[in-house]
Amino acid sequence: MRLGIIGLPQSGKTTLYNALTRGTTPTGLTGKMEVHTAVVDVPDPRVNRLSEMFHPKKTIFAKVTYVDIAGLDGSKNQGGISGALLNQLAQMDGFIHVVRCFIDENVPHVNTTIDPARDLAAMDAEFILNDLIAVERKLERLEEETKKGVGRDKIIVQREKVLFEKFKNTLTAEIPLRDIEIDAEEIKLMAGFGFLSRKPVLIVFNLAEGQPAPVIEYKHKHSLFVPLQARLEMDIAQLPPEEALVFLKEYGIEEPSLNRMIRLSYDLLGLESFFTAGEDECRAWTVHRGATAPEAAGEIHTDLQKGFIRAEVVAYDDLVTLGGMTEAKAKGKLRVEGKEYIVKDGDVLNIRFNV
Repeated sequence: MRLGIIGLPQSGKTTLYNALTRGTTPTGLTGKMEVHTAVVDVPDPRVNRLSEMFHPKKTIFAKVTYVDIAGLDGSKNQGGISGALLNQLAQMDGFIHVVRCFIDENVPHVNTTIDPARDLAAMDAEFILNDLIAVERKLERLEEETKKGVGRDKIIVQREKVLFEKFKNTLTAEIPLRDIEIDAEEIKLMAGFGFLSRKPVLIVFNLAEGQPAPVIEYKHKHSLFVPLQARLEMDIAQLPPEEALVFLKEYGIEEPSLNRMIRLSYDLLGLESFFTAGEDECRAWTVHRGATAPEAAGEIHTDLQKGFIRAEVVAYDDLVTLGGMTEAKAKGKLRVEGKEYIVKDGDVLNIRFNV
């Protein structure tokens, strides 16, 4: 999954990016479009435990890609977001929106005062306006297509008109598209449109040390909140592991931001992990909740999905408690599941296939 870190200038985006990636990207750069990308292992103690059990040649964690995206300023450019910046934003599966809450006289706010509710609304408004411009352009093209009376199936054109009129009404009311239900057929009709206001958002309140999180009424769907101190988290992330543990204990922080952010990101995007385990490799894989066993097999390799016969399944907790596959099978905890099986978070799978 790809998560774009966004926010107004001087909100702490790159500081958070460094905390998540344990990086040292320079902070405080403003005034231009700039993108930094890092692929990070998803911390999961279950992978570590499986590796201890099977002693594999390779241990591989699930991955998440974080993209620090500069260039947004919440100004609602009437022409919409354009060029390389829009291309970057459209490719994201979701956003981490960093909202500044801290006061620092050495780091002036672009709007002079600290107002998290205002800044949150500004970014929403920028995305809504950009989507509205794209929707209106699409409706204009559909109208021209209708007048000409040639080309695509008229029924499909009419369905698109109805859908994009619904989008226009929603956006005109200053409501992000993630607030409305869109069915599978409508998703096909809007293919190719990476609407920004439809993407889920994890909102990070970037606090000063000891500062309480603001209380903001925010009722939009597919949105989660997390308060943290990005500067402190970055400092901890850049320490050697032993020193980091001491630091975490001293400040009463249960876990680094990386762990919490990824868990919340998984919740936000409706993702879960399953595992494969053996002497060659122990590995975590990512699927959407509700994925079937063949779909999970496809994450490993397309041939496994095409030739899927069955999946041997054991829950992680059962495997660890019983001490191994042989014991799990003896206790009836190793099951054989077919094509209709819905994979659960923590399942350990062995796919049987024939191509």
